[in-house]
Amino acid sequence: MQALAQPVAGSAHHATSAAHYNVRIRRDEFGVPHVLGKTDADAAYGLGFAQSEDDFVTVQDSIMTARGHQAMLKGPDGVPSDTLVALLNVQGVVAATYGAELPPHMRQLLEGYAAGVNRYAALHPERVSPHLLPVSGRDLAAFTVFRSPSFYGLDGVFAQAATGRLTLKKEEIGSNAVAVAPSRSSDGHTRLLYNSHQPWNGPLTWYEAVVESGEGWHVAGGFFPASPFMLGGHNAHLGWGATVNHPKLHDVFQLKMNPENPNQYRLDGQWKDLEHRTLQIAVRQADGALKTQSREIFRSVHGPVVKGPQGVFAIRYPTQGGGMRQVSQYWAMNRAATFAQWKAAMAMEAVPSINYIYADEKGNIGYLSNGMYPLRKEGAADWSGVVPGDRSDLIWTSLRPFEAAPHLWNPKSGWVFNSNNTPFRATDPASDLKPADFPVSQQLQPIDDMTNRGFRALEVYGPDKAISAKAFNDDKYDLAYSVHSDEFAWVKAVLATDPKGDADLIAAQATLSAWNGKADLKSRGMGLVALMWLQRRYHPDWTPLQMVQAAIPILKNGFGRVDPEWGEVNRLRRGSLDIPVDGGPDTFRALYGSPEPDGRLRGVNGDSYFMFMDWDRRGRLTSRSIHQFGAATSDPASPHYADQAPLFAAHQTKPVRFTEAELKGHVTRDYSPDDAPR
Repeated sequence: MQALAQPVAGSAHHATSAAHYNVRIRRDEFGVPHVLGKTDADAAYGLGFAQSEDDFVTVQDSIMTARGHQAMLKGPDGVPSDTLVALLNVQGVVAATYGAELPPHMRQLLEGYAAGVNRYAALHPERVSPHLLPVSGRDLAAFTVFRSPSFYGLDGVFAQAATGRLTLKKEEIGSNAVAVAPSRSSDGHTRLLYNSHQPWNGPLTWYEAVVESGEGWHVAGGFFPASPFMLGGHNAHLGWGATVNHPKLHDVFQLKMNPENPNQYRLDGQWKDLEHRTLQIAVRQADGALKTQSREIFRSVHGPVVKGPQGVFAIRYPTQGGGMRQVSQYWAMNRAATFAQWKAAMAMEAVPSINYIYADEKGNIGYLSNGMYPLRKEGAADWSGVVPGDRSDLIWTSLRPFEAAPHLWNPKSGWVFNSNNTPFRATDPASDLKPADFPVSQQLQPIDDMTNRGFRALEVYGPDKAISAKAFNDDKYDLAYSVHSDEFAWVKAVLATDPKGDADLIAAQATLSAWNGKADLKSRGMGLVALMWLQRRYHPDWTPLQMVQAAIPILKNGFGRVDPEWGEVNRLRRGSLDIPVDGGPDTFRALYGSPEPDGRLRGVNGDSYFMFMDWDRRGRLTSRSIHQFGAATSDPASPHYADQAPLFAAHQTKPVRFTEAELKGHVTRDYSPDDAPR
């Protein structure tokens, strides 16, 4: 076994290497950092330090993940992640493209953020893994390369191929985004809701910050750990919200293997050798020592290869071999000052997926079902399933043009939305996109895919021809299930079942029959519906009867009945805080819970950090936001560990203090990372 090295976080090098950065961090009354730097790199340095103060655990975890060193932190549980990093060749991509594709200014910005992390680590060596330092800009770029394919389900495809459950389907939790133009609002304002649903903990949890530099970078919104770019929110002129979309951007090729050589595959009538290397993974043991595990990594000309019980599969995906351009696109989006500049940023086609809902100070709104759509050979294969791997003519090498992605700019209807539903239901029917105009999407994603949230957006926003500020706020917290939703169909199926004298099922049917169709705190049927949803997630092939039969004992064991009030079941738990919270699976007020030993559901995903943006007739911006916990996302000792949670549960928000004038009088702490630790 290899002994762990001693921490180096407190070395003079890491403590002093960032002394040339010029930045102030001002914390408002909710602890939200307002970072003000002389240059973009200065501001990134301050952001890296502030985010480390609030969530160093996740920043460190994200960086170690991108390096393929999760197992050093988490032991055997980290081995699958490290293997995936190797399959995606994350470090190879960074080595080949970091200097070649990123301009010096971008590298300086990434290095600035990394320096902020290093500075924090130098001040808190007890929190630092012995294998973390020094953090570099390459680590941040690597995390971007590794993270982005997860949004279109690539990580799940690798897992399916390895385990033999190759369904090619991706489970979606969801997000919402809505934009309203002046023509559709009651007061001529432009409104935007950014409501991206993310896990409440971990590397994809939202972190709120306001960042400004003397070079013109000025943004407010959501950031991910180990990422210096705002990914949803606004700058001084425009804003956007993001939701996961469903295009099939990857392909799985089944290889025909040589029966006499398991490392050869057939291509165009000839046997070709798989590229092969042995990956050595350092795995932390219970005693803190490291033990090496070996994994065999294979690649074909198609892409990385997985050998599983159903066969040998090669996976091809659009960011294969690249990734640094994503960093440049995020930067261009952050810096865009006009509608044209933002569209030009999107036309870079470096961010592989994600729907975007857009609005700006001039009253422009829009929807883009963004995607790096492969240019496949039409009619040559069934691209919806597993593709034959023995023909080189099926290996696509280019992408569809940007204009091929479904997009809708300034529709006559005056509003657009997406809730992880089909791009062809994005506004009023008369203004909707037509599938025939975007044939690539018919090939790559379902044109009739709807969520309950999608139905409810059409049912709530659609009939309102003059959406007021109050309505726009209240509609965000919609708790209802559409009669067209899967959840309603499940309830109908259970009610139509003969209970055959089963007293528990009879009680469940009575509860569901009286259910009000909502996820409000007083609802007595929502517990059954939410647990049915949870069972479907674990068992996608189960019938509604099987789902409710599994849900009944969970409620009876926890509450002694099948119909407890939803507020008793659905909880927001954070430290010593334990409060009821409304909302449920696939409602616009989305909440997804994990079962606790006491029978309650503890919120773990869904509604998290979100923001309302409003531009008045003169283009003046105000915005409001809320986080499900608080600014100190992993510091239980902080007063901001859970201070926003009661507001979140009560459907309340706080002002985003975007400008210096708005921040004045609300600063509770003003400091530099290079000040003495406090």
